[in-house]
Amino acid sequence: MNAFNPLPRQLLSDKMELIFDNAAVFKKFVDGIAVLVDEAEFKIDENGLSLKATDPSQISLVDFQLPKKAFKKLEVKEPTSIGVDLNYLNQVMSRAKSTDSLELSISGDKSKLTVVFLGKSKRSFSIPLLDISIADLPLPKIDFDAEIKIRADALVDSFKDANLISTHILLLVENDSFIVRANSSKGNLENIYSNKDEAVISLKASDETRAMFPLDYLVSVTKAASADTEVTVKLKTNAPVEISYSVGEGKLVYFLAPRIESE
Repeated sequence: MNAFNPLPRQLLSDKMELIFDNAAVFKKFVDGIAVLVDEAEFKIDENGLSLKATDPSQISLVDFQLPKKAFKKLEVKEPTSIGVDLNYLNQVMSRAKSTDSLELSISGDKSKLTVVFLGKSKRSFSIPLLDISIADLPLPKIDFDAEIKIRADALVDSFKDANLISTHILLLVENDSFIVRANSSKGNLENIYSNKDEAVISLKASDETRAMFPLDYLVSVTKAASADTEVTVKLKTNAPVEISYSVGEGKLVYFLAPRIESE
């Protein structure tokens, strides 16, 4: 076969190829996962790209979904799983320019992920794939008693306030308000949000709730959210919290186990 002829059609059909218009947005997705998970397995099929993973301590779980409509092109012959070092992928994604589009593909022997940034120039990175076999992780089934929709900047500000006081914070719903509270020998903090506050989009509760969580994890799970992002917080006393928000067409859902308070 002449070296300048294209590959036979049957070889091309075996490829996985994803094209995403905005590489910087895709970087946010990777940011939101890599803050908790070192290695994980992306799953790609005709419906889009997804990932479920727990952090090494299994305190938190992340569920990421990016539907087919989010891609300029999604070509996959059969459902495919690719294991990646997320810290390294995050470093590669940090090289994306704001005007770059992104192409993802895997080598014929499925040993490498090729990441291509297309903008003022074409820049390609080849990342070794990892052999990761992860059983499907079921999401926690919790009958939550409270749901708060709040702007991300308000939530992040409360976490920054709490960081001056303690490494753990209480998330509460009482008296028709969402409360962030921290206590230690350094002092006390209480931030109160009601339905009347501009930062609160909605607050619904069938019962009062109270649960304590490690602050560093809460800071991590809000990393990919922009200031005006609508964040949904679901609570039940001494049960995992569910925190979710969208970035473009993608959705990040986190579950974080509580720290049971000692009497």
